[in-house]
Amino acid sequence: MQDFETFLVNHMPTVDTFHPEYNEALQAMLLAGGKRFRPRLLLGIVEAYQPLLLESAMHPALALEIFHTYSLIHDDLPAMDDAQLRRGHPTLHTRYDEALAILAGDALNTYAFEILVHSPFRADVRVELVRILAENGGSGGMVLGQAIDLRFENEPLTLEQVIELHRNKTAKLIAAALEMGTVIVGLDPEIRRELYDYGIELGLLFQVQDDILDATQSPEEAGKPTGHDSEKNSFVTLLGLEGALAYADALSESLEKRFETFDEPIRRGVGAMIRRYLHRHRSEKDA
Repeated sequence: MQDFETFLVNHMPTVDTFHPEYNEALQAMLLAGGKRFRPRLLLGIVEAYQPLLLESAMHPALALEIFHTYSLIHDDLPAMDDAQLRRGHPTLHTRYDEALAILAGDALNTYAFEILVHSPFRADVRVELVRILAENGGSGGMVLGQAIDLRFENEPLTLEQVIELHRNKTAKLIAAALEMGTVIVGLDPEIRRELYDYGIELGLLFQVQDDILDATQSPEEAGKPTGHDSEKNSFVTLLGLEGALAYADALSESLEKRFETFDEPIRRGVGAMIRRYLHRHRSEKDA
């Protein structure tokens, strides 16, 4: 069975066009690498319960990664973060131009749903996968979080408001990855909800960790611009570096204990991956 990276390369968005840079722009950020954390969560759940469905599950896993990549392309645009570097490579608007970067992001957004619609599952499963990605990545999820982030960039928010911001902007897509895995293997609604809620808190930890690493790593270490969150509503800005570290420690400890309450297949399927990231705010900060 091919691994996810091979599957991704074999299913790159490619269209027949005389545009000299269009296909390259669609593929550039996908080929630039990344943690692949969201697709790996989905695939881990599927492998734990229904390994025979793993090949089919590559399709929604790819849809997740492509959707996430679209969000990064748009996040880096001059109207948003105006970043010059992503995944250790020049951002699309600096490599080509802003218009092509916007359009490449648009194309990847819709291509993610095209992949889901054609994924090899029953129609009701495909519809549910589309719903989960749309609700968590769209107007009431990731896009809402981005809108709040930009609107209040120079206005301090409360801790509760910052948590709401990042639950939408970062956490919901991570929670969606876990829930999509449960849909594919047909887990009970109660387990689906428990894993989704866990994913929200895990995504929140991810954001706190990213804020810490932004304050402590160089651009070369992070693979993207760092030190530019001082005017944003980051956890470091709000709590200070030591406060953010303490907050991340408390979250990671809570998540570690909570994870042990899940069934054995879940712990086996995604345990090693989750534990690897629970304390990255300490390990990568000091690397």
